[in-house]
Amino acid sequence: MRDRFSSTLKSKNLPYITPSEERDTPHGTRRVAFVLLEHFSMMAFTGAVDALVTTNLMKAATLYDVVVVGGESGATMSDLGIEVATDLSLDAFDSASPPVDVLIVCGGLRVQPKSTPLLRNRLRSADAQGIVLGGLWNGAYFLAEAGLLSGYQCAYHPDGRAMMAEQFWDVAVTSRSFIVDRNRLSCAGASSSLSMMLEVVRADCGNAVVAAVEEMLSCDKGLDSPDISTLNVDQNPTLPEKLKVSLQLMKNNIEEPLTIAEIANWVNISRRQLERMFCTYVDASPSRYYMELRLTRARQLLQQTNKPVAEVAVATGFVSISHFRSCFYQLFDVTPGQFRKSCQASGQAQ
Repeated sequence: MRDRFSSTLKSKNLPYITPSEERDTPHGTRRVAFVLLEHFSMMAFTGAVDALVTTNLMKAATLYDVVVVGGESGATMSDLGIEVATDLSLDAFDSASPPVDVLIVCGGLRVQPKSTPLLRNRLRSADAQGIVLGGLWNGAYFLAEAGLLSGYQCAYHPDGRAMMAEQFWDVAVTSRSFIVDRNRLSCAGASSSLSMMLEVVRADCGNAVVAAVEEMLSCDKGLDSPDISTLNVDQNPTLPEKLKVSLQLMKNNIEEPLTIAEIANWVNISRRQLERMFCTYVDASPSRYYMELRLTRARQLLQQTNKPVAEVAVATGFVSISHFRSCFYQLFDVTPGQFRKSCQASGQAQ
């Protein structure tokens, strides 16, 4: 078993790590159907779908197949006035063939809480098959109206909570932005749909994959958008100041790496103290993190520039190109040249 990323940088690099022992391993697939109601929230829908599609990029053990269900016209109008193409109509939709694992009703600010016999029947049929049911924005209303939220908690948009509590006394309407209660999912609005779906991903794929998806999708949430470090390090206010300075020194000295002793001397602590801080907050020794940081920059240069591999090696502090190739291969399971070719083939190279 070759070494892999052990520090917090694993989240940033997970989409690009392709262990050979996993290449031929079949992935499990979960089929997630989204029912788009007229004037549904585009932001809520895309946030939920983005969580699943990005997870597929992480080479996780579970892959997600998204099915979009709508009206008879082959497209459904969103709240932005933009039509979204649908795979099939609600009338033609059969959650049993091929089987669906999750069925989510997409509501929105302009979606009227008024169900139809067809939607009610489709939801009840899905429930009878043991399918997980969910709602975005006011999508939970349609589950409750079908009698499928009795005894469950649900998240709902603040403007409709009073109505839900009055009309469905057996549903526990919470003030939370999203909630996963057993086999029911719900979120209160557009911004929380991503978080809701990431909880589904967490249950299927684990914390590491979710951290990688969050790293990919949330890189610009802060005032600064770090290029080679990770969100949970750069935006962690609890980090000791000496550790912050050490991390910055490493980021500023990629081409000509400092020794760990030099970094410890610079921040005026012992090497042993520095190692303890790194293991506590960064999940790796200083030397290990520094190496992974340099290889992360190398990966970015291979993707985003046309620099020859030898120049990338020099730009990331490697004196020997053979040493660079060996270290890169240990973490990414491909040589730098092979990695660049795969990026070019997939259109990732700049």
